[in-house]
Amino acid sequence: MRVEHAQISLLGARETNQDRVSVVVSDQAALLIACDGMGGHAEGERAAVLAQALLTERFNQTPQPLFDPLGFLHLVLGAAHQKVVATGVGMPLETRPRATCALCLVQQRSAYWAHVGDSRIYHLRGGRVVTRTRDHSHVEVLVREGVISPDQLQTHPMRNFVESCLGGEALVPEMSLSRRQPLQSGDVLLVCTDGLWANLDDASIAAAFATPDTVLLEALQRLSERAVAHGGAGSDNTSTAALRFLE
Repeated sequence: MRVEHAQISLLGARETNQDRVSVVVSDQAALLIACDGMGGHAEGERAAVLAQALLTERFNQTPQPLFDPLGFLHLVLGAAHQKVVATGVGMPLETRPRATCALCLVQQRSAYWAHVGDSRIYHLRGGRVVTRTRDHSHVEVLVREGVISPDQLQTHPMRNFVESCLGGEALVPEMSLSRRQPLQSGDVLLVCTDGLWANLDDASIAAAFATPDTVLLEALQRLSERAVAHGGAGSDNTSTAALRFLE
């Protein structure tokens, strides 16, 4: 499997970076990970670290190509949730570790993904969005129901209200899984935390990868710096991992 991949994580205007992103690549598969420790919780960074470590370990331990990609994503997200929940046992509910998470698996000319919360996955082709995930958030529900327009999502006062996450309560959180997504040569898969997409519209994100010879790391750097600049004094940790499929 021939791929190009890169990752970046900027601090933004925050004192600490609670995001964790990575790309794990083998001969036959790749896994993109984005975890965002929830900023209102003191243990957010620890939740992101624990989730990323477990997801990476399970991927490396699983024979590849994976026989059941969607089953794998469902099981590892559940395991990550249990791991984060276990670290918060005995703590007050409001301070327990929590994180959002987005995973994208690439193998055999196909992509599969799953997410919890408002970390996103984008499938990009030729400078356009083929599809992207829909957040587990209050404002996403409002968009789906036609109460607000997509253009109002980024400025809505409840845009940071996440309705599902890893950690916190023991009950397995709501998670969304994709169907198999066929890939074409040059397609870009991107996972990111809300620090990126909250300050850039989908068209701007897709346009950054419109040119086939654009170096992924350079594109991520420019895109992330734009998001941080747009967010100004309120900018969040801004983290992205991307993979370009070359076969």
